[in-house]
Amino acid sequence: MFASSFISLSKYLKIINYPSSLYYSTHRLCRDPVSPSSLSRLPPLIFRFTCSARFSSSSHPDTFMELVKKVCRRGTEAADSIAIRAEHKSYSYKQLISSAWEISDLLCNSGLETVDGVRGRRHLGGARIGIVAKPSAEFVAGILATWFSGGVAVPLALSYPETELLHVMNDAEISMVLSTEDHQQLMQSVAAKCAAQFSLILSVHRISSQESVHDHPQVEEIALDKGDDPALIIYTSGTTGKPKGAVHTHKSITAQALLYDAYSKDQFKLWQKLGNTHPLINFSIVYRYIISIKLQLSCLLFRIANDMGSTVEFMPKFSVRGIWQRWRESYPPNGSKADDAITVFTGVPTIYSRLIQGYEAMDPDQQAASASAARQLRLTMSGSSALPLPVMQEWEAITGHRLLERYGMTEFVMAISNPLRGVRKAGTVGKPFPGVQVKIAEDPNENDTTGVGELCIKSPSMFKEYWKLPQVTEDSFTEDGFFRTGDAGKIDEDGYYVILGRTSADIMKVGGYKLSALEIESALLEHPVVAECCVLGLPDKTYGEAVCAIIVLEEAAKRKQESSKPAISLEELCEWAKDKLAPYKLPTRLFLWESLPRNAMGKVNKKELKKVLAAE
Repeated sequence: MFASSFISLSKYLKIINYPSSLYYSTHRLCRDPVSPSSLSRLPPLIFRFTCSARFSSSSHPDTFMELVKKVCRRGTEAADSIAIRAEHKSYSYKQLISSAWEISDLLCNSGLETVDGVRGRRHLGGARIGIVAKPSAEFVAGILATWFSGGVAVPLALSYPETELLHVMNDAEISMVLSTEDHQQLMQSVAAKCAAQFSLILSVHRISSQESVHDHPQVEEIALDKGDDPALIIYTSGTTGKPKGAVHTHKSITAQALLYDAYSKDQFKLWQKLGNTHPLINFSIVYRYIISIKLQLSCLLFRIANDMGSTVEFMPKFSVRGIWQRWRESYPPNGSKADDAITVFTGVPTIYSRLIQGYEAMDPDQQAASASAARQLRLTMSGSSALPLPVMQEWEAITGHRLLERYGMTEFVMAISNPLRGVRKAGTVGKPFPGVQVKIAEDPNENDTTGVGELCIKSPSMFKEYWKLPQVTEDSFTEDGFFRTGDAGKIDEDGYYVILGRTSADIMKVGGYKLSALEIESALLEHPVVAECCVLGLPDKTYGEAVCAIIVLEEAAKRKQESSKPAISLEELCEWAKDKLAPYKLPTRLFLWESLPRNAMGKVNKKELKKVLAAE
């Protein structure tokens, strides 16, 4: 199945040319933008790809561990290539692998309990290892070490409070926690409460520069991962219920890496014309970053194993000023291009809004330099939440780039995207990737002629199961093997998919109409005083549900607002919106709040919010 998907993908990409970053990026399209206060928690990444002309799909190893072995066998030149740059330091593949082996030795000699109680030589037998670290070389070494040892990595979100960490620790039955020093105190306490062992991740730079990967002869003893063996357990954000652990196997994650490498082959000549070095900045919420780690490692190791050295650069935190400056450094006003120039940028809609605000605050000269630099980017993408039309239009006016919007979930990574070349339709997430099947499952109990239904996905990158929830897993798939995403959608006249929101939270039934909260939110966000918006349906005796809008005002509107008179009333909002929305879509209730309540992922839990408002 995977071979045929890979071949069809290669053929398809010669026509469509999807961007490479789509195949490891792991954003989920949700309905709520990330608040500015949450941006400091987003882990930015820069990916720099240095390619040579040698690529053969037939030479792609079958498993991730075979990639590791091949890199180690290639010797000093390959191993000394830079794998990661972070905080002005560089780390080679040799350093990463050597560090991972030291951690692996620790894990294998800790007497950890395995899944079946049987443990082979240098094999943890599926024991779960919690990993806590910011995006860094140490985080990657910890993940590698877990896989080297036959364990299952369970990354723990840095933004979670202790109660959330305890839930994940206990649910996943984590045997040991690996943490960097900056999280030692908290994680030692959490580990102790869960009867788990604790160990620090050694700094990768402590590895001797003279040490060779051949100093670890046990590399040949790595137990090759079986395709269906669990590799990662990623806990969902819990916007529609309690977080569940999505189990990804080595096979499901490698499937995305195969898609990525197929694209790399197709785009190679274009890259050669652009130059040899192509970084990518990726701002993603913690969990979406985590599941991409193995995809990145697979692709990077594949490239280094085939003389196609690659580098990943981590940025410490999100900064509007820093991003614009990085672009200006990449493309100076004199028309030159830096060797490490950024070429692709991907972020959530709120980030683009912040970048637009930062641009508007610049003086004319800086605006000119910034716009000129941004126009030389190859691609800008948006994900994680619905992209408001005004943001797309303003961004295109400044940079000349029409944002590419796409769709994915923790359970299957990426599945649908607007094309790199071709029409990028506002309000849509494009068409399915090659090898991915999508269908709209309409409710047979409703007389709905609009074509709206639940989006269902079948993909080689699909997760295996929800951890310890067999019934929930079974209920999440159709009889013919499609995953029920819980997102409502439809197909437009051009075959593009439109996401209308979560079926359980974003689809309102008002007077016989099915309304999309996302559509109404997108319209209201165009109002000049609206900074953030959340639309949901509240119980109504006459119409079933009533459209309720919660609005957070722009700072300027907040300052002008009088104590006796709100900045905007329900009547004023509806009068303004009547040319954008049908009468039955206009809000009938309005709340002005200082901020929207969000979880650790920066999302609004609408189900809980509806309960609170309905009780008032």
